[in-house]
Amino acid sequence: MAFPLLFSLSFLLLLLQPFLTFAQTRGNITIGASLSASQNSSSWLSPNGDFAFGFHSLDSNKDLFMLSIWYAKIPQKTIVWFANGDSPAASGTKVEALCLLALNDTGNFVRLSDNTKKLWESFKNPSDTMLPSQIFEKGPFLSSKHSDGSFSREGFDLN
Repeated sequence: MAFPLLFSLSFLLLLLQPFLTFAQTRGNITIGASLSASQNSSSWLSPNGDFAFGFHSLDSNKDLFMLSIWYAKIPQKTIVWFANGDSPAASGTKVEALCLLALNDTGNFVRLSDNTKKLWESFKNPSDTMLPSQIFEKGPFLSSKHSDGSFSREGFDLN
């Protein structure tokens, strides 16, 4: 009696294995992967390709870059999140994945623990754009893009 049940479970796992493996690795950024700030730098894409994470050249100075997330499928790189807008990175700056990272299909960039618990996420550190499915919580400090194209942490304290 136990044999048919064990056989059925084994068969089911065999059928589901490709899907389970896909779900575990989808959107994850390999530890050791890196990006460098340059005019032709590469980026990390979300699984569906809607969002990209990487260095974006500032309009005002092509030798300065901002670590950011943008819509990847439209011609104009529309930034939806950025880090340290008031301290842009110089050409050649490198970022390396030293832990488990993922850019998901909602545009949320997350740092995960070994058991895939979110330790940090871009959605909890908003810049000037709210994305669908992003929950706006009390306490974050909003940033903004200025009319001259520069970015800074000047914004609204929501406390």
